Amino acid sequence: MKEFTKGILKRNPIFYLMLGLCPTLAITTAVENALIMSAAFLFVMIPSAAIISMVRRWIPRNVRIPSFIVIIATFTTIIDLLIHGFLPRFYEVLGIFIPLIVVNCIVMGRVEAFASKNPVRESILDAAGMGIGFSAAIVVVSIIRELLGRGYVEIFGYTVIPSFTRSPIGVMILPPGAFLTIGIIIAIFKKKGLLKGV
Repeated sequence: MKEFTKGILKRNPIFYLMLGLCPTLAITTAVENALIMSAAFLFVMIPSAAIISMVRRWIPRNVRIPSFIVIIATFTTIIDLLIHGFLPRFYEVLGIFIPLIVVNCIVMGRVEAFASKNPVRESILDAAGMGIGFSAAIVVVSIIRELLGRGYVEIFGYTVIPSFTRSPIGVMILPPGAFLTIGIIIAIFKKKGLLKGV
């Protein structure tokens, strides 16, 4: 269970490892974007880690990275086509960030450092923990940014948090707002002792 829980908070890929910041800055302007990106990320990360762990003994060391990329790209292509076909509005918003999951440093880092060296069960738990940690981080960042930047939170056409302020802080929707939000969250977690070694 330790493999699962470590990625959620103590070694969170965004707040602890500072990985995956590019999509975090770009897509956390709305909670619904973060939810779709989270689903896509988990769809790619968990099965990729499981398959790489299963076939790790048969992949020659000198071609392991290209082999990992092919496996990750397969799942990325599937989710890219599904979002393009069924959720075209989100496909336009998320744009290049769905195909870029192939080379996302969190996915590549975990399959190289963990899945390629460990049994399937542990690899799935590790991938799920890191994936959920990434997903939770981008959802939390997007809630704060949308609430302060727009004054309310809307998910798939439904207003979940009604008007919060009459004077939204426009900068929170811009990339500096993401940096500010992430920095404040890291400071709070560090103060509470939730992130070790940051």
